Formats: sequence, C-alpha cells, structure tokens
Amino acid sequence: MCLNLNNRLDRPHNRYSNGMVHVFVLMLYIGVGNERTLASGDMYFHSVHDCNYFAEHLSKRYGYRIANEKDLGVAYCVPRLVDPKKVTIY
Repeated sequence: MCLNLNNRLDRPHNRYSNGMVHVFVLMLYIGVGNERTLASGDMYFHSVHDCNYFAEHLSKRYGYRIANEKDLGVAYCVPRLVDPKKVTIY
C-alpha cells in the first residue's frame, strides 16, 4: 500500500494542543568535512516542496567551477516541531 502524502504536505499542518506545529527547516552547509559549517538554519516552511525549492537553488553555484571545496554548498530540509509564535514560517 502506497501512502499519498502530496495533499498533506502542501497544506499548513494542524497544531498540537500546545500550539506547536510540524514544519521543515532549511539547513544550508558550506564546505566539506571538518571545514563544513552551518551557514543558515533558521528558514522554516509549511511545505516540503517550498523548502526543497530553496534548498535546490541555494546549493547551486554560478559563474565558475568549484575550484575550492570550501565553496561547496549542501542543503537539507529537516522536519521540526516548532512554536509558530517564536519563528517565522513561510
């Protein structure tokens, strides 16, 4: 049996009784190995599709080949439970 999550992932999620909601946080890392650092981890999205759109575009590089691994960008969308009163959710 295949579970169809398309409709569920595109609409704002129901709140828990304590007001918390599940969202997707965009985690953008720059560099490789020990040089890898978190450049951004504070963009929250209701939709995994919106999060993946920004992850795709933020990890691209234009105008030159990556000559230095410190310039490599990797982005992930990670589910999180957050308080919408404390963070901005796109």
